[in-house]
Amino acid sequence: MDAVSAQDIVDTVPSSLLVLDLDLRVQSANRAFYRTFAAAPDETVGQALFSLGNGQWDIPKLRRLLLEIVPRDEAVEGYEVGHDFPGIGVKCMRLNARKVHREGDGIPFLLLAIDDVTEAHQARKEAERQRSLAQSIVDTVRDPLVVLEQDMTVVAASRAFLRLFGGEAGDLTGRSLYDLAQGQWRVGRLQELLGRIVPDDETMDGFEVEDEFPDLGRRIFKLNARKVFRPGNHVTRLLLVFEDVTEARMLERHRDLLAAELAHRIKNSLQIITAFVSFEIRRAAEPCLAGYRAMQARIGAVAELYDVISRSATLGPVPADAYLNGIAGSLRSSLLGEGRGVSIAVAADPLPVRAEHAVTLGLIVNELATNAVKYAFPDGKGRIEIGFRRQEDKVTLTVSDDGIGLSAPGAGNASSGLGSRFVEAFVRQLGGTMATAAGSPGTTFTVRLPLSIFAEP
Repeated sequence: MDAVSAQDIVDTVPSSLLVLDLDLRVQSANRAFYRTFAAAPDETVGQALFSLGNGQWDIPKLRRLLLEIVPRDEAVEGYEVGHDFPGIGVKCMRLNARKVHREGDGIPFLLLAIDDVTEAHQARKEAERQRSLAQSIVDTVRDPLVVLEQDMTVVAASRAFLRLFGGEAGDLTGRSLYDLAQGQWRVGRLQELLGRIVPDDETMDGFEVEDEFPDLGRRIFKLNARKVFRPGNHVTRLLLVFEDVTEARMLERHRDLLAAELAHRIKNSLQIITAFVSFEIRRAAEPCLAGYRAMQARIGAVAELYDVISRSATLGPVPADAYLNGIAGSLRSSLLGEGRGVSIAVAADPLPVRAEHAVTLGLIVNELATNAVKYAFPDGKGRIEIGFRRQEDKVTLTVSDDGIGLSAPGAGNASSGLGSRFVEAFVRQLGGTMATAAGSPGTTFTVRLPLSIFAEP
């Protein structure tokens, strides 16, 4: 192959390339060299390498490479040299050098390939800086935290995580989350949720895991997870935070047990009171019976709330359907008794009513249903229906009957008595409004209440 074609080949090589004789004088260079280091051929060819320019190539590491290492080893690859070149700034170069012999005359010379890896070197330093910064941030988080790859292998763990669960960071890196802590995180629902975070941009908040953990005993952890990524390199990972809520959950359970026990005792006490009222009813004169029965029904409505609480073993929201059905049962036993032709039905959604509003709601229902029993059915036959529904931004309570109606002769003081004044006061207390629709037959009381009576979802 002639010299011209050889030079053409050399010029196509993207790396800067120098051909040196054994005295380290430049025999030729390629275009990449001239372009990268802003040199001209007439200033380069025939010149000693270390005297090129203003001596910018007189670099101790490069001298050692060419004068000691190459003559001994004949080939060196990936030898990195950093230097501040006048006019072009600091460069990091990766050098590959090889001693070769020219065909024909066997004269040896050196090939020196120079790759500018400054940007790659800076990128590695920046990546290391970012990694160190990220680890520092992770270590400042109070709750245990791990950074996961998409396949759920551990990239990094915070000091809080290592302190709580034991082990060294190096022992965890590369291991699957589901293999840690003797497999306590291998929970089907957790795996499903974590598996959706990266592809579906979902998040996970408040997922709780309860188990026996090595050296920790029984613990409850709340897990929160987020997807994180760096736009530059498109690396997507997960941040998973472990919040130890064991103490809080144990206190809640203890509180709920105490609340259920207290509610049970209150219910029993109220039932004893209603038993005394029943005893007085049997002895009372006719004019006093209505008052005793109304008192008994009111006490029964309050007792029913505590019965629902004691059965649910929680101090939280009261399910409206169970509560109103209980009040209806109490009304049946206290006001209707055996052989009465009046029925009470409930059509209520299982909506969570705040415990502090439940008594007032129950007393409204009790008073309206009691009025219907007293005044709507002079012949002793009929039907009362209690409804409780959510409608957009309001909740509607209805108590309707198919009786004689408010305007009918014999309807009495159903809309003007003491019980009705109680109802109006209770409705105002809940921030609601009440409307009455009287027909022939039948009457419907509609109470519209704000959504604030519900517990937060």
